[in-house]
Amino acid sequence: MKIGVFDSGLGGLVIAKALMEALPKYDYVYYGDTVHVPYGEKTPGRILAYTLDAMRFLIRQNCGLIIIACNTATAITLRYLQKRFCPKFAPDVKILGVIIPTVEEALKNGEKMIGVVGTPTTIRSDIYAVELKKILPNVQVVSLSTPRLVPAIENNDFIGAEKAIAEYSENFNDIPALILGCTHYPLVKGLFQQYLPNTRIIAQDELMGQKLFNYLKHHKEIETKLSRGGTRQFFVSQLSPSYTQVAQKLFPNIQLERI
Repeated sequence: MKIGVFDSGLGGLVIAKALMEALPKYDYVYYGDTVHVPYGEKTPGRILAYTLDAMRFLIRQNCGLIIIACNTATAITLRYLQKRFCPKFAPDVKILGVIIPTVEEALKNGEKMIGVVGTPTTIRSDIYAVELKKILPNVQVVSLSTPRLVPAIENNDFIGAEKAIAEYSENFNDIPALILGCTHYPLVKGLFQQYLPNTRIIAQDELMGQKLFNYLKHHKEIETKLSRGGTRQFFVSQLSPSYTQVAQKLFPNIQLERI
């Protein structure tokens, strides 16, 4: 069985690259639902419907372990997928998200105040504050919706992204740690660090490879079922020149298949 990676757009490619570099021996299938990007401004019902379609597609590709490399989809759908969808329709499939590993990483240095940036839906869900306080009840969480970033990144408009980050960063000048709560944001993490030089930036591409390694180490019943051909397949629901351009920077020899 293969490892599936799902996102609405370019952010999932960033996470897929991190996983493939950390654990290159496994077979991977990536699916980006680019026709519906960005998820961060969709209703929960729409996000659930799109994510269910993606899960069914990846399961048909023989994925036994699926990583939802999207904070919005993780926030809205993961519990339903784990508690209801998989037990009924895919009992042998495991689905993981990106939020809990990020929360664990954010708290490892003991900061008492943590910032979070993310899409409007992720921030409205308050999932980061909830999960952070489960582990450290007295932590102060400062959350900010950053809706201009995903469209700018998807359109390869990094000048526009920098202007937005310059404005958003003013809210975090005195905060010691900042979670980039969207998998698109590692593509601009250097800009966040530039405008917040004294802040620890928590970017999901830097932690997910080790987190998956640790997960498989402690779940041999899953690890032993994964195939080891080192293959990579990349599927998207829509292709655009800007998406292809960024994808080729991440994976120079990428072959994107539209479904």
